[in-house]
Amino acid sequence: MDRIGNSVIDGAANDPGAWDFVVPPAIRFGAGRVAEVGEAAALLGTRVWLVGGRRSLANSPHRDRVEASLARAGLAAEIVAVTAGEPTVDDVAAALASLPAGKRDGVVVVAVGGGSAIDLAKAVAALATNLPVGLGAADYDPLIVDRLEGVGRGIPIDVTPLPLVAVPTTAGTGAEATRNAVISCPRRRFKKSLRSPLMVPRAVVVDPDLTAGCDRSTVAAAGLDCITQLVESFICRVRRPLPRALVLEALPRAVSALPRLLADPSDRAAQSAMSHGALLSGMALSNSGLGMAHGVAAALGIECGTAHGLACGLMLPVALEVNAAVAAADYALLERAIDPVASPVDATAAAAFVARIEQVCAVAGLPRRLSDVGLRRERIGWLAENSGGASLRGNPVELDPETLVGILTRIW
Repeated sequence: MDRIGNSVIDGAANDPGAWDFVVPPAIRFGAGRVAEVGEAAALLGTRVWLVGGRRSLANSPHRDRVEASLARAGLAAEIVAVTAGEPTVDDVAAALASLPAGKRDGVVVVAVGGGSAIDLAKAVAALATNLPVGLGAADYDPLIVDRLEGVGRGIPIDVTPLPLVAVPTTAGTGAEATRNAVISCPRRRFKKSLRSPLMVPRAVVVDPDLTAGCDRSTVAAAGLDCITQLVESFICRVRRPLPRALVLEALPRAVSALPRLLADPSDRAAQSAMSHGALLSGMALSNSGLGMAHGVAAALGIECGTAHGLACGLMLPVALEVNAAVAAADYALLERAIDPVASPVDATAAAAFVARIEQVCAVAGLPRRLSDVGLRRERIGWLAENSGGASLRGNPVELDPETLVGILTRIW
């Protein structure tokens, strides 16, 4: 395997306006394009390891369509890992321990599922080349932790992962376009990322038709995750020009499409708009940053087991309020992208944007208070202390744990 070190473009370290933009090199978007998964994978290898969700692959009609496409391309495929939820260190360790023996030349990992399945696939693809082969799950456990951000020894992913083809079956996380895999550990009480530019999928096949089987709660949570990612990547401290341009293109479609899709799950135009928004939200967050909603959402997932999209939907209106004083001009830009005849006065347009997002959240019908997702009042302090990390550091308003306690108490 090729070994790739970190590099710095000449002069970039001294240029505050310098930026990078890393996205999947091949993207196939459109209804029916799941039929092209085999073609996309055949450009990258000769045999396939499938990773998916229990409902999105193992027990899903998607499996027949994916396997038929792979067979037409002459690729042998086997399922190597299945997840029933957000991947844990134990899940990744078990998957690595059970991978087929032998050389991995020519192996392509194909991920079919929501963000959790794609994250598990990213971790398998990366660690299959960066860790020894043939260990037991208990031996893999500390080696995985040592490569997660903020825990262990911070060992980088420096060997090229197995090539990955991502096939999302939900419209929200944008995991098909990001460079990280979110891995939790209930035993150690953390949710951290395995991250490297090398982990961006080599190819993405986005077929909006694959989202048609999602239930209403999944559509709502995934959709608000997408919208939260678009908003936070636009206003965050490390916002970049290309991600902001993507947000201005994607957010108006997503804000319009989500209520329509919740009212009519068969609305194919809305399905396509949400899948488009999710893909662009992944590109935006991966090349920019996030904010308070995502920072708290991660900790809430650890404490209460709250699904990520649901937590983002709960926190987004609060994050908009917290950042309103410094992000009004950005809110106004977003409102004018959605409504071309919005007020030319920033304060008025910004208020309209906040009201618009609050209405979308209300239509989604997700929990609106922390107590609704099982947080005990005495755990607010813990939640504030553990909501740090890269997402919170990207928030436009600097928030220390004491300030965050006050914010979280108001919505308990």
